[in-house]
Amino acid sequence: MQLGVNVPNFGPGTDPGVLREWARVAAGLGFDLLMVSDHVAVTPDVAQRYPEPFYDPFTTLSWLAGVSGGELRLGTTVLVLPYRHPLLVARMASSLQRLSGGRFVLGVGVGWARQEFDALGVPFGARGRLTDEYLAVVRDTWRAEEGAAPAVWVGGHSAAAIRRAVRFGDAWHPLRLPVTRMRSVLADNGLPGFAPRIALRLSDAPVHEVERPAGVGDLERIVGDLGELRGLGAQTVVLDPYDGDPDQTRRPEAAWRALTAVAERWRMVS
Repeated sequence: MQLGVNVPNFGPGTDPGVLREWARVAAGLGFDLLMVSDHVAVTPDVAQRYPEPFYDPFTTLSWLAGVSGGELRLGTTVLVLPYRHPLLVARMASSLQRLSGGRFVLGVGVGWARQEFDALGVPFGARGRLTDEYLAVVRDTWRAEEGAAPAVWVGGHSAAAIRRAVRFGDAWHPLRLPVTRMRSVLADNGLPGFAPRIALRLSDAPVHEVERPAGVGDLERIVGDLGELRGLGAQTVVLDPYDGDPDQTRRPEAAWRALTAVAERWRMVS
């Protein structure tokens, strides 16, 4: 099982130097994958958690592909697919796949920020249908471009999202769910693959919440979560150290320490 990191590509503390350092730290700790998020119009509902500057994911990952030394896979967690024409997404994704030497993962989702949908002129209520239609177009486009198709991870955990992952995805990519919930979904559905993104909230003491999200708790509990996810068939687990506080982007060292602790402990037990 491989491990990845969701890197903040936004916020007051993020700049090219910090993004380069994130890539250096992730590669140095033995992580396999570096992923970034997506917003196009940083409307008030988005800015509360993901404020400017917000670096475009395709531009950021193209740049990181050139400065990361070819050691890391790169991906989106997740690209809001209805925001862009599907032919544009197909072209950008296949170009990045080629330019990075086959290292790109296209994680996609339907989106949640109603004000951002309004700003872009995309009907919020049609976002699920549009995502399905666009994924079909992207897949059809790639079939005509031999060797250009990156892996597609489909986010979300609604019934519609599960159907979408089965129909279009190479993996189901749920975000911040309890292990029990993921186990239930996997047991009830014939999913093509499994690559969850979990929290990374390292505490000094165990967390005993009934619906504790995976990745929340002391070091042994988090490493135990990774073991359980491996047992459920996860090919990759992406750790997300961002807790929703934009000021955290000014202090990435805390996230790097947590990633170091988990990486070192995971190597000891895996």
